[in-house]
Amino acid sequence: MPEFDLIARIQARAASRGDVVLGIGDDAAILRMPPGRDLVVAMDTLNSGVHFPEDTAPADIGWKSLAVNLSDLAAMAATPAWCTLSLSLPQPDAAWVDGFLDGFLALATQHEVALVGGDTTRGPLSVCVTVHGLVEPRGALRRKGARVDDDVWVTGTLGDAAGALRQWQAGEAITPALRARLDRPMPRVAAGRALAGIASACIDVSDGLLADLGHVCRASRIGAVLDVDALPASEALRRAFDRRTVRTLQSGGGDDYELCFTAPKTARLAIESASLACGAPATRIGRITADAGEIALHDAQGVAWSPPRRGYEHFGG
Repeated sequence: MPEFDLIARIQARAASRGDVVLGIGDDAAILRMPPGRDLVVAMDTLNSGVHFPEDTAPADIGWKSLAVNLSDLAAMAATPAWCTLSLSLPQPDAAWVDGFLDGFLALATQHEVALVGGDTTRGPLSVCVTVHGLVEPRGALRRKGARVDDDVWVTGTLGDAAGALRQWQAGEAITPALRARLDRPMPRVAAGRALAGIASACIDVSDGLLADLGHVCRASRIGAVLDVDALPASEALRRAFDRRTVRTLQSGGGDDYELCFTAPKTARLAIESASLACGAPATRIGRITADAGEIALHDAQGVAWSPPRRGYEHFGG
């Protein structure tokens, strides 16, 4: 399939919005910013064998490539609006592209995101997405803002995707519920919007809870202490692994795409109410301390616990 036929195939399926002046087809898109809003931009690249197993279904790759980017917007309390897509393909496979678009556009439709442009090229399988969101001036959540004695919270459950990846790497049968979390993470867009004005700092959990919370600690110049037994886990994860492995996957496994955020103790009722309203349960897992850059962990009995790893590093060797 020639490149321009491939682009036309994508263009034919891409939905638009009223604020898209010019979408796919020209050298660049033209978008109309609504008055009184700031633009929030995020970009992530997914590579075969690094961010998803080689046998992942095209529709799941499509879904995940957009989901991980929407998760970044969620962490900033932004409302998604537009996106661009860059596809590197070993060969122009029409059936693969149709499957990819099935997943990608299904999630885009859920969040009213318009695909407005991008690029296609020959090469190893790789997907790069840039998302654009809107937020009220000074309304974005940031990593900088956590304060001493704030609570530390996390949405949903942790460790499922990392559990699926561990089973895959070991050549074991993958628990379906865990594989679903790896292939189709659910970006917490509604939760991010609900936390605006409540949370003091926020980040999405992509490289692992401790690694990502560490970014908040460095930006805010604070530390944290966490109760490892308070980390929320699904029943599927608890059934699949022993207790120590569950802790390891939850604290440093990554690929959760949940939100980790801090908030004053006085906000507990507001957080519970917001979580209920948007269908994203939140669990209090620790507190912020004055020990800049330090994240300490203990169990429910107060015994210190040291994780074997704190998160994923792309160039960790």
